[in-house]
Amino acid sequence: MSNTVIKMDTVQMQRLMDHYADSRVERRAPGVVFAAKTGGAAITAYKSGKVMFQGAAGEAEAAKWASSAGAELSAAAKKPAAKGDRLPDGLARMSVLGSDETGTGDFFGPVTVAACYVPADKVALAEELGVKDSKMLNDPLMRRIGPEIKAAFPNSVLVLPNEKYNTVQASGWSQGKIKALLHNQALRHVLRKLDGEKPDYILIDQFAERGIYYRHIAGEPEIIRENVLFSTKAENLHASVACASILARVAFLEEMDRLSGLAGTTLPKGAGKPVDEAAAKILLRKGDEFLASITKRHFANTGKAAALAAKRRTR
Repeated sequence: MSNTVIKMDTVQMQRLMDHYADSRVERRAPGVVFAAKTGGAAITAYKSGKVMFQGAAGEAEAAKWASSAGAELSAAAKKPAAKGDRLPDGLARMSVLGSDETGTGDFFGPVTVAACYVPADKVALAEELGVKDSKMLNDPLMRRIGPEIKAAFPNSVLVLPNEKYNTVQASGWSQGKIKALLHNQALRHVLRKLDGEKPDYILIDQFAERGIYYRHIAGEPEIIRENVLFSTKAENLHASVACASILARVAFLEEMDRLSGLAGTTLPKGAGKPVDEAAAKILLRKGDEFLASITKRHFANTGKAAALAAKRRTR
């Protein structure tokens, strides 16, 4: 398991705790003031101001925070900021169509994918709207600027409902294939809206190697290939991906609001213990069929919720 440690000041530490509040888990160990588990990463904050990121996604999660003022990666973890294709100089000021997704690590709620085109002459406008890495923005702010982004830039936002997700996942589709198909579809939609205008580049926030991505979508009738770049942390590389990330997040939040209304309770985000507790309560009140309709069925949370519900039935 890889470990990455960064040092934070009190303001950053509070921002981190607010950001991961919905994924909080109990960790009773000396010096621990906060712990969370989300999307393949375990986050542990200590009284000393140090925060440890562990797990397959730990290094990538840490890098999102290390890029903000005051936080520095430990010497052992200082590595290139992004992985993927070799990017052209000056990409940040070019006309780019970017895409990103969210919801893949959350038990409740859909997978959402967005694509957004920011031409070179409107990069400054995106920055004025407050667009930056969505991991550094809180949900209320993204809800506020999301409509402004939609109005300012050509975009496409796709929401894959849980029932459809569970159907295709049970048929053998991996999350990688699901995401690749949605990214390709969203990019196609935006390119049609551009009516012949061509971006300098298309930038996909990388979740799979290029070859794997294109194998996932090999059966599609229309595949976007021209001037496509892949990079991790792409939301830091061009405003278009940051815009897409925000639009995908807002769509996820809006669907979570709708599902919370159906469930009769506020659904927690992530896949930690609070999610297991909420799922168990819903299972007892509304049954397994309803729970399946608002969750990603193959997550381990399904079994954990069933076990919690069974214990409560025997009390």
